[in-house]
Amino acid sequence: MNELCPRIVVCIAPGTEEMEAINTIAILKRAQFDVIVASAAEDGALIVDGSRGIKLVADTALIAIADDQFDAVVLPGGVAGAEHFRDSPLVVEFVKQHHYDGKLIAAICATPAIMFAANDMFTKALMTCHPAFHHQIAAAQLRPKRVVYDKQARLLTSQGPGTAQEFALDLVTQLTNKATTAAIAESMVVWPNMHYDIMPER
Repeated sequence: MNELCPRIVVCIAPGTEEMEAINTIAILKRAQFDVIVASAAEDGALIVDGSRGIKLVADTALIAIADDQFDAVVLPGGVAGAEHFRDSPLVVEFVKQHHYDGKLIAAICATPAIMFAANDMFTKALMTCHPAFHHQIAAAQLRPKRVVYDKQARLLTSQGPGTAQEFALDLVTQLTNKATTAAIAESMVVWPNMHYDIMPER
């Protein structure tokens, strides 16, 4: 792996939404990023049941890499998974430290609503989440779009399983450039007009 390529950690937990985790992992790997899937399960289990009962497999336990630094931390949703992140001092501190160091934090679905406010995180950042949880985000911060990036906070958020591809592609854009994202989208046969223009002009 090229030492200069972005290093990304995707956290999973019991109840993590499978599409949000798997789509993101697969697209980041298509971008040739160094992707580590880390389990935040309290018992250290590397295999966890997702929100729909599909087993998700981690490369390592989060505790084993807690002192490592990554270019981005990705937090999929799923209500139970988001609650697990919210209630895990390890996950909260891991995210806070990376945010303090200026790294990109990316969260989708229920996670922005369930995790952030409860832990006094991103209290002024613009964000979105699953529509069912919009009421849990302050009106001044909520942007009801499919994907929202707050440049100042370095926070990328998205709405749910159906926006997971857009979320992951935007993550590629923030860590590389639109040309890289467009090439990946084209090879995946992604529709050209998602919610922002990533495809090259023809």
